Amino acid sequence: MTQSRRKFILQGAGVAALLPGALGSTSSLAARNGSGSQHQHYFPPPDSEGGWRTLTDPAKIRKVAGIDVRRLDQAFEYTKTTSKYGGLLVARLGWLIYEKYFGRANREVTPNMASCGKAFMSISCGIMLQEKRDQIPEGLETKVFSEKYLPEAFPLSDPRKAEIKLGHLLAMTSGMAESDRTPGIVHGENVKMDPVPPHDSSLDQDEGALRVRMWTDPGGGYFYSSQGSHVASIILRHLVGRELQVYIDEKLAKPMGFGGWGYSMTRFGGTKLAHTPGGGGIALRATDALRFSYLLLHKGRWGEQQLVPADYVDLCAQPSPYNVHSPFSLQFEVNQDGHVFGAPRDAFFKSGAGGFCIYAVPSLDLAVYKMAVVDFGGGNIGGGQYDLGFSPLPQPAVQDPRDDWKPHPADQFVDGPIDIDAGTRRTLEMVVASVIDV
Repeated sequence: MTQSRRKFILQGAGVAALLPGALGSTSSLAARNGSGSQHQHYFPPPDSEGGWRTLTDPAKIRKVAGIDVRRLDQAFEYTKTTSKYGGLLVARLGWLIYEKYFGRANREVTPNMASCGKAFMSISCGIMLQEKRDQIPEGLETKVFSEKYLPEAFPLSDPRKAEIKLGHLLAMTSGMAESDRTPGIVHGENVKMDPVPPHDSSLDQDEGALRVRMWTDPGGGYFYSSQGSHVASIILRHLVGRELQVYIDEKLAKPMGFGGWGYSMTRFGGTKLAHTPGGGGIALRATDALRFSYLLLHKGRWGEQQLVPADYVDLCAQPSPYNVHSPFSLQFEVNQDGHVFGAPRDAFFKSGAGGFCIYAVPSLDLAVYKMAVVDFGGGNIGGGQYDLGFSPLPQPAVQDPRDDWKPHPADQFVDGPIDIDAGTRRTLEMVVASVIDV
């Protein structure tokens, strides 16, 4: 990363020590598989034009991609314990070598992927920081609760918001907290939240996010705030002059060849959203979700185009100076502390309610997508917080529709028989265990 490019994205002193060089190299892996040059220049065309190159024979998969399919089958069986409908897709060295679904899920459905949408919002912010650098020259260091970037936030509901930087919003350390159901985290220790007053239904979508209460000073602790993520999307919307969904369509979906996709735009029992929700709700086909992971593996490059600044993808993939409290960077969970014991330290990923997850493991040249639809028609999330919005799951004739599958009743915040975060991390560990050529 050059000094000038680092400066426009991050700003501030002392950052270089937090930004090491390449997290991992796939050159030796590619060389052993005889596909180095071919892989580096391979990008899957849209599914309508043939889609991913695939391998289906286990012996060829083992030889070319260095994967033991029997272990992927074990990972797939595990994912079936985490949700009613879903699937598992794995690509290595540019080959789609595993794609299986269960229940009523299939390649063509476009379920609401909940908080996986935060990853798309963050990557869009990375594009925006380069495209609009003249309007936001301090990059992630920008204090965004100002008349310039968020005029509708005034008067501020808490004077501490004036110190919130864009980097804080993206790393979940803004100090904002809209719920007391989960704890905050300060230097790795859980902190119980004070009770939060009921949501003010008179506030519109943006106002509700901008006026979320503060639980600590900016940078003082981590709290997973979807409303904070939406505030970041408001800033993007102001700077680029269009909705987040339109921006994603222009900057990512069209260049990468997505099929039908959209956003859930219905919330809280039928309330229509006025703007693309920055906190989640993207509805994407499975092979396109895998394309997004593949884009991350290539540090934002797609074919001959650098869609996302490589510097920004690097920042997403490693611990952030904006979050010293938990292993979460710019809307991605990172593993450099080794908390996902069975995965490489350079793995980074974004999960979503229900058990969705998009993973990238650069050192293994591994792109993975876990689909995990708890229900359809009424929303993925147990309480129906978000409608599927774009396209409900179709009703194909399937051998085992799993319509009678029920979430585990022990904990209302657990959408399956195991904890959501534990399930997404364990799936990653099992997929990594299928790699045999390292």
